[in-house]
Amino acid sequence: MKKELSQIKHARSAKEFPNIDLAEDEYVVLHIQRSKLGIMIIWFVAAFLAIVLTAAVILLTNTAAIENSYFTINSSSKGYLVLGVIALYFLLFFCAWAGQSIYKSNHLYITNRRAIQTVRNSLFSNSTNIIELAKIEDVSYRQVSIWDHIFQVGTLRMATVGDETTYTFPFLDTPDDEVDQISKLVQSSRQAPKK
Repeated sequence: MKKELSQIKHARSAKEFPNIDLAEDEYVVLHIQRSKLGIMIIWFVAAFLAIVLTAAVILLTNTAAIENSYFTINSSSKGYLVLGVIALYFLLFFCAWAGQSIYKSNHLYITNRRAIQTVRNSLFSNSTNIIELAKIEDVSYRQVSIWDHIFQVGTLRMATVGDETTYTFPFLDTPDDEVDQISKLVQSSRQAPKK
């Protein structure tokens, strides 16, 4: 019965997470993504910069009313200014979209055997870290600022035995819940009989 349940969980995980190469009796127990708060911050910064850009354009187009202005904008240069501003809006939108895409493509999968972390730092830089659960020595989280405590986000840390490598996963919602679950999985992985 236990073998059949493991096969059902494996089939479900293989269907739900096709980008992970799972072993025959391996299945995903926990799928961790970054907090949605980070996406809100990205778009808030983009909106703030768009407002600043709009205010600067309004100020520049009304310089004719300001005496002793260093530069004036006539009707022919207003068209070029509008084109430049539209290009800056598109650039700002693209940067926010790229930031959101990069932010959302960071995942941590905890299976019944391994921790698989996919990390993307830029549009062209990505990596995958795989750790056997039995080799994890310490699982903890860190909240350093008052904002981390207010919004219940933090950085998950997993340290391995031997080479003392530490893997981190920042901007995690309710990190204490995930630490508890991962710690239990690590303990059960250590107690499981070796195959």
